[in-house]
Order: sequence, then C-alpha cells, then structure tokens
Amino acid sequence: MFTGIIEALGVVESIQRLELNQGPVVRLVVVTDLPVESMAIGASVAVDGVCLTIVERAVGHFAADLGPETLALTTLGALEPGSRVHLERPLKLGDPLGGHLVLGHVDVMGTVVGRRTLGSALELEINAPAQVSRFLAAKGSIAVDGVSLTVNTVVDDVFSVTLIPHTLEATKLGDRREGDNVNLEADMIVKHIDRLVAVQLGGGDRVSAGHTPRREISIDTLRRYGFVR
Repeated sequence: MFTGIIEALGVVESIQRLELNQGPVVRLVVVTDLPVESMAIGASVAVDGVCLTIVERAVGHFAADLGPETLALTTLGALEPGSRVHLERPLKLGDPLGGHLVLGHVDVMGTVVGRRTLGSALELEINAPAQVSRFLAAKGSIAVDGVSLTVNTVVDDVFSVTLIPHTLEATKLGDRREGDNVNLEADMIVKHIDRLVAVQLGGGDRVSAGHTPRREISIDTLRRYGFVR
C-alpha cells in the first residue's frame, strides 16, 4: 500500500525481453537514489503508480518484471531508456499518511486533454474512462501516475487537477502534454462503497451502470512484448 507521495524520480536504464523458465518477461531496470539495496527481493515498489515486485537490486538501481496485463493496461509499456519515472516505497504502519491510500493497482489509462498555467501552478484536464470517472467527485482524491492529487472539477468524463510548484518540482507531471496517457487509480474506499451499494441494490456481479468493460489483452499486445511468437 502506498500514499501517492512521490519519494524520488528514477530513470529507466534498460528494458529487456528475457526468456525465463516461467516464460518470457519484460524486465525494467531503474536507476534511483533511493536505498533500494536495503529492500528485500520480492518487496514492492510503485513505479508511475504501478505496484511492481523487485527481482534484483543493488546500490543505485533495481529491476522489476512486467507482465502482459501491466504492459497492456498501464503506461509502463511505453517507457524507453532515459524515461523518468515516479518512485514510492510501500507505506509502513505508523508512517504519516500524507496523500491517500493507494494500492498501486492502476484502473485504467486516462488522456491529458488540456493544460493551463495558473500563476506558478499548472492545471491539467484529464479524460477518464467511465470505470474511473464514475468514482470522481470534486475535492475527492485521484492517483495520477502514482501522485495523490485533489480533484478540482468533474464534468462528464473530464476532471481537472492543480499542480502546485512543489508537485511540479518533485514529479514529472508538469511535462505532460495534451494527448499523453497517464495511469489512473480511483480511491479504493469509494470503489468498495460502490460495490457494497451495488450488491445491496441487487446488482450482484453485473457490470454497474456507466462502467465500461476493461480493455482486453490482445494477441497483438502479447506478441509485441515477446510473450507469444
């Protein structure tokens, strides 16, 4: 579990397609100033809001493997050597909860549809697919590329957030331009409440109104990243 308070910006060192005994994987290697050498193999780390498992680590860098679902449903599939990424280590019991509770389980990718300078701050407008937009409310929380932000406005499937100078300095969100994709994770408490209400109203396991089916992992995606020939 994470808080959406970014600890550091890492840099992608390499992206390798490997054949392991368990099958093909895409291995992401990230250079970072975080003391990842003290973290255990198998520990979690959030990369651009995606919870990944550390499979290798040493002073100054770590590696994590990306599966087909992560590549298909998040922006990590578009990373290249030299790309900057947001990094956050898991929350410990007793740590300050500076943002909001984030699982690192990205719901869907959204698209930046507008940006506007507000003095020393920056406003981004993001189009969110229905499976996320239905959970949004003004002054609620949303994780964008792993960054905990406050929702300013919601109009249909478009919401806005304001990036204060500290956020612009500590994250890469200020580099986002119109047309860029971003990872979105809705507030998990809101999602659980929605599920409980749906069950109480007799919704069962049916897809709730306004909730579009998740994007399927296609054979083209599997082939692109070497999972199938």
